[in-house]
Amino acid sequence: MKKLIDAVQDVVPEMLEGLAAGNPGLALLEGQTVALRADHADVAARGEVAILSGGGAGHEPAHAGYVGPGMLTGAVVGDVFTSPSTDAVLAAIRAVAGPAGVLLLVKNYTGDRLNFGLAAEIARAEGTDVEMVVVGDDVALAVDGEHAGRRGIAGTILVHKAAGAAAAAGADLAAVTAAARAVAEHVGTMGVALSACTVPAVGHPGFELAEDEIEWGLGIHGESGVERGAMVPAADVAERLVDAVTTDRRIGAGARVAVLVNDLGATPPGELDIVARGALEALRRRDVEVVRMWVGTFLSALDMAGCSISVLEVDDGLLERLDAPTETSAWPAAHRGRVAPPVTVSAPQPDAEPDTSEHLAADAPVRRALVAACAALREAEPELTRMDSEVGDGDLGTGLDRGARAVEDEIDALPADPADALRHVAGTLRRVIGGTSGPLYSIMLMRAAAVVDEGDATDAAAWARAVTAGADGIAEVGGASVGDRTMLDALVPLGSTLTEQLGAGAQDAGTQAVEAARAGTASTAETVAKVGRASYIGERAKGTPDPGAHAVVVWADAVVRELS
Repeated sequence: MKKLIDAVQDVVPEMLEGLAAGNPGLALLEGQTVALRADHADVAARGEVAILSGGGAGHEPAHAGYVGPGMLTGAVVGDVFTSPSTDAVLAAIRAVAGPAGVLLLVKNYTGDRLNFGLAAEIARAEGTDVEMVVVGDDVALAVDGEHAGRRGIAGTILVHKAAGAAAAAGADLAAVTAAARAVAEHVGTMGVALSACTVPAVGHPGFELAEDEIEWGLGIHGESGVERGAMVPAADVAERLVDAVTTDRRIGAGARVAVLVNDLGATPPGELDIVARGALEALRRRDVEVVRMWVGTFLSALDMAGCSISVLEVDDGLLERLDAPTETSAWPAAHRGRVAPPVTVSAPQPDAEPDTSEHLAADAPVRRALVAACAALREAEPELTRMDSEVGDGDLGTGLDRGARAVEDEIDALPADPADALRHVAGTLRRVIGGTSGPLYSIMLMRAAAVVDEGDATDAAAWARAVTAGADGIAEVGGASVGDRTMLDALVPLGSTLTEQLGAGAQDAGTQAVEAARAGTASTAETVAKVGRASYIGERAKGTPDPGAHAVVVWADAVVRELS
């Protein structure tokens, strides 16, 4: 188990200390793992209803992340996935209680209900007015199934928001409780997991999933879901989650809804945005209007990969509460959540190139060379990907494969003039290959085209100079040189050897040039990179030739074989 923690028993207090240190609006209750609004005494004095929530740790930023004006007055935090004790909840109630009373927002888990419920009973006996709302928004579980009731999961955060807004507006305890209960009764949530989480005290994942498996309808405490199935695209995930919630909550055409797309702990933001896009489309297909949507980590399950989608039907009054200002560390800024069609603007375009009906002939040497190079790069994709995964970020093979396929798609449209054809290919590669490879190959081809423009396109020596010019361009823009463990270790000897051997009248000049490039590539296996991704791993890159240099050998060898 790898966790950025000190001792397991210190996770919760140290976590809260770090959170409070960076949030001046928070205070910690002495002797308890309870986070409070630093101004909680003023809240009570103003006659506002105090709102407490909480539960076991491991769901960050819930619940302490929602303590602040407009949401919670305090959060009671237990050990990881463990309900806080009755005494901790009671201490929090005593700390925030005022004339207006206290509302407890509790997720439907047995331990939470018991400990918060017992604390409420004791506080009432002491003269404090206390109400409790239990949230069970998990639609994966049947209402009347043989279980402890529907679990409270990410939809709980929307309950916090609505109740907090009502309290901040001065509503009494009955009205704040009603606002919370209305959301709790109508919000629905369902989740999916791509991996299990690891509880620090346990040290291993709670369950195992194969590479092609996902878990549907899970809770937030590392337990398995209600169904295990095959991995499906993000759009299908969103469709199933949305369908489950809208069916259960009877949300139909014409409804207006707020949506919460929640990361369970280890889902990259980009993937979460893709799911959000899918959720929007799934709801719009149902003629449901999405008026608010928040995307992010709101209530997690430690390091579980996966997400949940919560859907809540809204009216103007509820929407006003969801939009009400709040100052917490975890709830998004007020401008977030607004839903509008993506805004696109027209990109400035260069002057169009003159149209020509003349294209490269099928037997033109440049076309034959390009076709051969593209085929070789596509075939070498697995090898290039493997090599780049060992010393870089693993995208070289797929990037060059994508570029090769794009060139093949446009091969019939290439201009008849060889230099113009190279410039066209340079633009294609620049457009379709990300990272460094696209710009570098584009620079190489543009410099080569300039040399071909000046000479005889049928002269092999001119093409040798073009290779060298391309290498010079890469060195100039990329800031690398021979010996730095880059594609130049193959490209420079390729150009120089080709020039030398053609000058000497060698019939196998191309073959000798490729062998020089191959030797240059082999030498990179024993050098330490000075530029590029491999430079970050230093000596660990030794033993594997530079993938970029190897790619040069791949396409150069294919071109020489085709043209010889």
